[in-house]
Amino acid sequence: SEKPGHRFALNANFDDVVVDKYDGLLLPGGRGPEYLRLNKRVIAIVKEFGDAGKPIAAVCHGAQILAAVPGLIKGRRISAYPACQPEVELAGAEYADIAIDAAVTDGPFVTSPAWPAHPAWLQQFFALLGTKITH
Repeated sequence: SEKPGHRFALNANFDDVVVDKYDGLLLPGGRGPEYLRLNKRVIAIVKEFGDAGKPIAAVCHGAQILAAVPGLIKGRRISAYPACQPEVELAGAEYADIAIDAAVTDGPFVTSPAWPAHPAWLQQFFALLGTKITH
């Protein structure tokens, strides 16, 4: 939607990100990626995660950021919001047309089409991170 999201006070910025301090990267969906992909530092951060082989999870429009990093998803199977299919394919990936509540893992990437997939998407991301959650 075009509705404003939650308002948070920012206490960090992209210039302060040190990839070595993180085990993985989670890219949100919604309309934010449309703008985040225009930020050269964001693209550099995502490329660093990719070059390091660290897990990267993207939901919904988050695949727009993946697609904006040259060569990052080439040859991978990537899901995304259906309207992002052309961008995923132009980046050299196979678009995974999966159920709205499903996720797909290909190498270090965990992707899903929309928020109903959060349980499957996070479970697969946690598995790549080596994290197990029990009740």
